[in-house]
Amino acid sequence: MNPVSALYVPGDRPDRFGKAAASGADTVILDLEDAVADAAKAAALDHVTAWLADREPGTESGTVDVQVRVNWGADHEIRAVRATGARVGLRIPKVEAPEDLGVIAHLAQGLPLTALIESARGLQNAAAIAAHPAVAALALGEADLRSDLGATAEAVLDHARIQVLVAARAAGLPAPMLSVYPRIQDLDGLRADTERGKALGLRGRTAVHPKQIPVIREVFAPTPEETAWAEAVVAALEHGGVATLPGGEMVDPAMLGRARSILGK
Repeated sequence: MNPVSALYVPGDRPDRFGKAAASGADTVILDLEDAVADAAKAAALDHVTAWLADREPGTESGTVDVQVRVNWGADHEIRAVRATGARVGLRIPKVEAPEDLGVIAHLAQGLPLTALIESARGLQNAAAIAAHPAVAALALGEADLRSDLGATAEAVLDHARIQVLVAARAAGLPAPMLSVYPRIQDLDGLRADTERGKALGLRGRTAVHPKQIPVIREVFAPTPEETAWAEAVVAALEHGGVATLPGGEMVDPAMLGRARSILGK
């Protein structure tokens, strides 16, 4: 499975957990960090761990991929999530250097970590962070990064997206998902920015509202033309070498990676 959509759900809203699992998102992110007020964090942790412990295999809530975004430095949250026995991912905010992850990786005991790059220092160290053995994915916290840099220009964001993408791929990790698009009602803006990110090479996007999920999935779904091209490339290069497609395009093994990605292979 190559997930292309993930939906954040506030950890203090257990009434939304099941709805999120049924939303069509590939991944549900139960959020203990920014979406939860300080006074509600303890209750949110209780809600999240109770739901994780009660998930039934084979049901919709039991099969959807789940991640938990914990608070920075909140070791007790990682211990509590780990104690449920649920096989979930952990999203670690504000990672600025690989040494930030030593204690976290020990506490996680093998749960996959997504390191969130949200500052200039984190961006500068993205390659080293991606190379940490406990890191399964990188993600860019665009709102936090914009604040840290004091930048509004799209060129700055494009640079950051590319830098995180290169760091991830160089470490053998999947292409990062795009960060949340905050203007929930602006679906045209969501589509345009998601297409922009896709063209840069990023794969998938996180969302904060279920209405954003269909747009994200549509953008990252291969078109019939892309699928036909990919199938033709794989067939033509079955035995290696260089080949020419029926339409006249010359293809070689360097194109197999893109073709297989389109086909989900």
